[in-house]
Amino acid sequence: MSQNKNTFIDLSHAITDNMPVHPYDGNVSLCQNKFLHKDKYNNFVLQTGMHAGTHIDTAMHLTESKQYIGQITLECFAGRGVILDVRGENEIMYRESYADNVKQDDIVILNTGFSDYYGSEKYYTDHPVVSEGLADFFVKKNIKMLGIDMPSPDRYPFEIHKRLFSADIHIIENMTNLPELLPVDQFEIFAFPLKIMSEASPARVVARIVK
Repeated sequence: MSQNKNTFIDLSHAITDNMPVHPYDGNVSLCQNKFLHKDKYNNFVLQTGMHAGTHIDTAMHLTESKQYIGQITLECFAGRGVILDVRGENEIMYRESYADNVKQDDIVILNTGFSDYYGSEKYYTDHPVVSEGLADFFVKKNIKMLGIDMPSPDRYPFEIHKRLFSADIHIIENMTNLPELLPVDQFEIFAFPLKIMSEASPARVVARIVK
């Protein structure tokens, strides 16, 4: 039986040549180097850092962890999703209502609305940040992953990153299309990284609506 066309929602930015990247990162190069009419086949070459576009950070990014993202079990990258609408909050605070909404092993998505600025200087310099209280709540709840529609949940020295990593909570950054999840009652998140020996990885992140 074919899937309904509205079953999946793509939460990922496209990977393109010279796409927007964080000021810390190098440019992305995606080009075609083989052509069917000349070489008898088509081929493209991609040069990118692991933090371009929609991607997943793991503990190895900012801690002494020695575990590559490609060694982490797949179960860590899929699960029940819950979205928190935090638009308008420059510092994203804990609310008592979250206690009932967020469960153990959830993948929590923060809809800040900041993906509207993706690619602009403002996106990388003026994005909201997650408060220590909210990060501590996620740790106590033992969630699987935190997903955000901005480049980072914090700024240097990245203490929120480290707090989440200390509890084996991975971070999905640079998500998009999150408003499409707001009216959805139940959904699952699938955010599989490449099987790559690195501290992070680009990912095709999708939500599957549970009907």
